[in-house]
Amino acid sequence: MNIAQQVDVRTPGIPKPEAFTDAAKAVARLRELYDTAVQFLSENFEAALNGGQPDTRVRAFYPEIRLTTTTYAKTDTRLSFGHVAEPGTYATTVTRPDLFASYLEQQIGLLIKSHGVPVIIGASDTVMPVHFAAANDPGLTVPQEGSMEFNLRDNFDVPDLSTTHDSIVNGEEFTYPDGARPLAPFTAQRIDYSLARLQHYTATAAEHFQNHVLFTNYQFYVEEFEAYARHMLADPDSGYTSFVSTGNVEITDADAPIATPAKLPQMPTYHLKRPDGGGITLVNIGVGPSNAKTATDHIAVLRPHAWLMVGHCAGLRNSQRLGDFVLAHAYLREDHVLDDDLPVWIPIPALAEIQIALETAVADVTELEGYELKRIMRTGTVATIDNRNWELREHAGPVARLSQSRAIALDMESATIAANGYRFRVPYGTLLCVSDKPLHGELKLPGMASNFYKTQVAAHLMIGIRAMERLREMPLERIHSRKLRSFEETAFL
Repeated sequence: MNIAQQVDVRTPGIPKPEAFTDAAKAVARLRELYDTAVQFLSENFEAALNGGQPDTRVRAFYPEIRLTTTTYAKTDTRLSFGHVAEPGTYATTVTRPDLFASYLEQQIGLLIKSHGVPVIIGASDTVMPVHFAAANDPGLTVPQEGSMEFNLRDNFDVPDLSTTHDSIVNGEEFTYPDGARPLAPFTAQRIDYSLARLQHYTATAAEHFQNHVLFTNYQFYVEEFEAYARHMLADPDSGYTSFVSTGNVEITDADAPIATPAKLPQMPTYHLKRPDGGGITLVNIGVGPSNAKTATDHIAVLRPHAWLMVGHCAGLRNSQRLGDFVLAHAYLREDHVLDDDLPVWIPIPALAEIQIALETAVADVTELEGYELKRIMRTGTVATIDNRNWELREHAGPVARLSQSRAIALDMESATIAANGYRFRVPYGTLLCVSDKPLHGELKLPGMASNFYKTQVAAHLMIGIRAMERLREMPLERIHSRKLRSFEETAFL
């Protein structure tokens, strides 16, 4: 697009693209370009709200990172990221460089080191929707279509679903209009879309999310998580600095009160923070594969280092007891929500680093090890379905499939979370707690919980936390291993 020829379009001053061999300076330029675009759109939109329809189209563009190399990377072949697959031109649009500053600096630095060429930082040809620019200003809201005196689309760019997609992570050979191949797994519009959705579903800002995410389907874990967070805040040597509750309520004092919002969001979310983002986020996704997909679809753009499911399940073996743990090493996917993105014939492998961290955490918390650990934990296939009342249907077919798959537990979220972790290249794992045994007459009914079950539930969250703390100690290149990378991957994690 030749902006100079668009006389009917008003744009901010855009500096020429510039080459950088210093990652920190490259990120600083990205922030400058992004802030200029956001400020320009916000000011012009606010003026339109107060003074009426502009006489021209008002347009700004996302910044981009671009790399052109004529040689293959000279890098450690054990490293699964930080380099492009082959010579060519690669690019990615960028949003919120303030939020992603550390990530961008790390990834850009690896690129420069791997290929020995500079990155080019400039404005892209991708327009920035006014909705996403306004999201940076808490005092500015874009009214719904039809509520203004003029048609918003006539003067400002709006979100476009045709450019907001998962083509890159789904391996659909996405290229930018000029032929450049992608540097990163998500485009700027896709990230902005998810950042807005996260705020809506979790009622906490993206800035609070940590690199280690626990998903649960049971409110009890939230209460335990807050208690643990307060204990950590009381310990000056814990490394944790604050706790954020739903509604962006942040405390640094272990005894500080937290007001419960009058209306909880669909997926209440809580964050035990560390300065480097190495803390733990807990998301109560509720029940069902749709919720599991929604949460992971959007959290994935934050590029977490791991996510784990620590929820309840139905035990399928007579030898299991309520409160026993299930460590998933395979998944039977009957949830269907990801069938179009990730066909069911694609295996979802267990990840050794995650499995070891979880099993070690179980041993630490329960003080059992080796053969004794088998008394309370089974390792095997977890089946995930999309029908909460599957017990009410004819049993022969479902039970035969469960038996053939060697399933030991059944739930409604775990395979979805694992499959989306696989799809988005986010290390994943599952440790469940048996809350009922429908095939053996122990339905999930009031009064069924034994003391053993209650004790195990109290320990379950702690196991998830301990596993995350072990994963946090691993080098980044080990946790983000080659197991989740396809033939031709983006250079960025």
